[in-house]
Amino acid sequence: MSSTELPSVPPANVLPKVAAVKVAEGEHLRSVHLRGITLAVRSRRPAREGLPPALYVHGLGGSSQNWSALMPLLDDVVDSEAVDLPGFGDSPPPDDGNYSITGHARAVIRHLDAAGRGPVHLFGNSLGGAVATRVAAARPDLVRTLTLVSPALPEIRVQRSAVPTGLLALPGVVSLFTRLSREWTAEQRVRGVTALCYGDPGRVTPEGFRNAVEEMERRLQLPYFWDAMARSARGLVNAYTVGGQHGLWRQAGRVLAPTLLVYGGRDQLVGYRMAQRAARAFRDSRLLTLPDAGHVAMMEYPETVATAFRELLADTGKSTAGDRTGGVVDDEPAHQTTGG
Repeated sequence: MSSTELPSVPPANVLPKVAAVKVAEGEHLRSVHLRGITLAVRSRRPAREGLPPALYVHGLGGSSQNWSALMPLLDDVVDSEAVDLPGFGDSPPPDDGNYSITGHARAVIRHLDAAGRGPVHLFGNSLGGAVATRVAAARPDLVRTLTLVSPALPEIRVQRSAVPTGLLALPGVVSLFTRLSREWTAEQRVRGVTALCYGDPGRVTPEGFRNAVEEMERRLQLPYFWDAMARSARGLVNAYTVGGQHGLWRQAGRVLAPTLLVYGGRDQLVGYRMAQRAARAFRDSRLLTLPDAGHVAMMEYPETVATAFRELLADTGKSTAGDRTGGVVDDEPAHQTTGG
């Protein structure tokens, strides 16, 4: 193995024991064993039986906990589950080491097929937004509506503040970064992530900050943490360069599900200017712009995002259980809802 390659990762059955993952009041965390992957799934009991299912997919470096602020606000309209993508949260690495967008999308599809929960209201943030877009394009039968918060779709002019994240995809960068940051505390790391992802880091509560520090300490003990980060970043960068029918923008145009797009004006990772392009790309879309939000609007402004999703349900008539048909949806002009 050359000095620029990532170290090998031990199989999931011999990984060391680390601290338990944080589970908020009202949440339940379970492991789902599927072919080639094991997924941790966070769920909440719905307010009543028979509500349509929802599935939430987090971004790069995140976990299902990223949806813990939003999920309880929707308990009366959907039956919520949030997945930890392979190698993140409490999910071990995939057996085949595939962290591409297609690999993550395959994991989501396998879970939905095995659980028989489709079609779902599918949510995705950042990397999870790219994954959810691919799922919705490839398997329209599994997606009732699509809600994307700062989706990581290809940009020609990437923001300067997003460059360090992209650099994780380059061979040797992770090894260099881990050496340079060896003395950083978990608290310092969390402050850096918060400053990058939040429009206003002051919106993070003291309890939320403590929980994030505990989670960072837990993740740093995992031998595959940086491997999962680097390979997923590489998968995202590779997806940005793919053209033709497999390109993410082309796939966005094939999504049939009514789509809610959420963009933050202070997002340092996904360009705010991409909001209008996304609204044009998704054929049945509506756009929520939050001028003061950063990259994780569902964590900063969960009430506003929840309200916008409820409006999506009301506008599309998707608030009741039952399968949606897979016919062609007529193009409709996107409209813009502003909030903040």
